[in-house]
Amino acid sequence: MPRKAAKLVGLSVLGIAAVLIAAAAAGLGYRAWRQQVAAEILAIRSPNGVQEGRYVVLGGIQQWIQIRGEDRGNPVLLFVHGGPGSSTLPISSGWRPWEKYFTVVQWDQRGAGRTYGMTGDTVAPTMTLERMTQDGVELADYLRRHLRKDRIILVGHSWGSFLGVHIVKQRPDLFYAYVGTGQVVGRATFEKAFENTIARLQALAQSANNREALAELAPIAANPVANPDNRLVADRWSKALALPPDAFRPAGPVPPLFMPDFSLLDWYNRRSGTAFSAKYLRGRVSPMFQRDLVALGLEFRVPVILIEGDADDITPSGPAEQYLKQITAPHKEFVPVRGAGHFIPFDRPDQFLDELVARVRPLANPPVAEAGPMATSATP
Repeated sequence: MPRKAAKLVGLSVLGIAAVLIAAAAAGLGYRAWRQQVAAEILAIRSPNGVQEGRYVVLGGIQQWIQIRGEDRGNPVLLFVHGGPGSSTLPISSGWRPWEKYFTVVQWDQRGAGRTYGMTGDTVAPTMTLERMTQDGVELADYLRRHLRKDRIILVGHSWGSFLGVHIVKQRPDLFYAYVGTGQVVGRATFEKAFENTIARLQALAQSANNREALAELAPIAANPVANPDNRLVADRWSKALALPPDAFRPAGPVPPLFMPDFSLLDWYNRRSGTAFSAKYLRGRVSPMFQRDLVALGLEFRVPVILIEGDADDITPSGPAEQYLKQITAPHKEFVPVRGAGHFIPFDRPDQFLDELVARVRPLANPPVAEAGPMATSATP
């Protein structure tokens, strides 16, 4: 290549690199500005409020928690996230109204989010249901002492609902109530989800007049066992028939990418923690599939409220409702949310708050005077 041409190519490469660097810097600067604006939107300014994040030692390792609320006199609500491994920190701006009625605690569990960022893969041998149950018990006891409460409320979502029941059953004296949403009861939950998937695929195949799909799906529909061979067939036709994924869009004033005090490293750790946790806590050999909540005993010493979407395809509400009918508790309620899917606390946070205030808060505190209009619930 002639020297002049080579020089021009070199200058072009440098120019492109400069443009890319400038674009990246501009993008990072814009994100930083949006995060600063978001921090102002979400700031707790009440004189008796609390807004803190810290590592605490649970089960011998540093685990991250966030505590937010407008009034320390309010009941404490510990949210136990799902995934497993899916920290809720960046997708929870829709919970800002919750902080008027509760002191809301988020916890990056062992193997998740910032906790995973602190420990990495070193906790692999301890990624067990028993160890994580004890982590939750230790956290609940810490929150009681730290926030000067007799008891707290536990809300468990998806995997967190399975873990949450274990925590509450082990130490009911620490809790005013248990609230489950996207409740997992064991293998029955996932067998029902698979049965629903096959039914949805059959409907799509029928609509497309796909005889091959209908022929392969028919014997599975007659005996919808979620064994590996049947799952391979379901996965293949899910792609071929374009079965819509189970997705959601978090509600709230701050998009996840611009959540304040959540760095790109935090995003990396969140994604890595989810993949890491899945190795030990998901699939056919996971505790959710191999164990059953019924085996813990059907007697609860705390009130139990299940808030369930009637359109939840990930953890269908039928097995959860049946489980609630079987248990005994000082108080129990099944609250169906019409048209809602698996992620009610995130894509319908106002509806979820309505149910928390109406059904759960009075279990910890006497009812308070109305402080303003609340979102209208879609539940009966």
